[in-house]
Amino acid sequence: MDLLWALLALPYAPVRGLTAVVAVVAREAESRQRNPVNVRRELEELDAAVAAGELSAEERDRAEQRVLDRLTGGAGRRSEGSASADGRSRGPVRERRVRRDRRREGPRA
Repeated sequence: MDLLWALLALPYAPVRGLTAVVAVVAREAESRQRNPVNVRRELEELDAAVAAGELSAEERDRAEQRVLDRLTGGAGRRSEGSASADGRSRGPVRERRVRRDRRREGPRA
């Protein structure tokens, strides 16, 4: 019975092979897209573009948000609970920068 099934399914072998190849390529593309090294490189390229005057800070923030949404799988929408202590809404990138700058300043007196 297995031999008969193998003979009947033989014409579909290229389709199954192609499906397997597409699945492997899709997995590899997704892993590269979510690779933190690639995300960091993209963020550094955005900062370099701002330094060169090719992008404004607002454009950079939108592009950074797209990159980070792709990394986290987010839709780019902020929840209402994402407002800072002073009431202004800040994205994850800006929050991270604020925390980083505060660490550099050291303890407050």
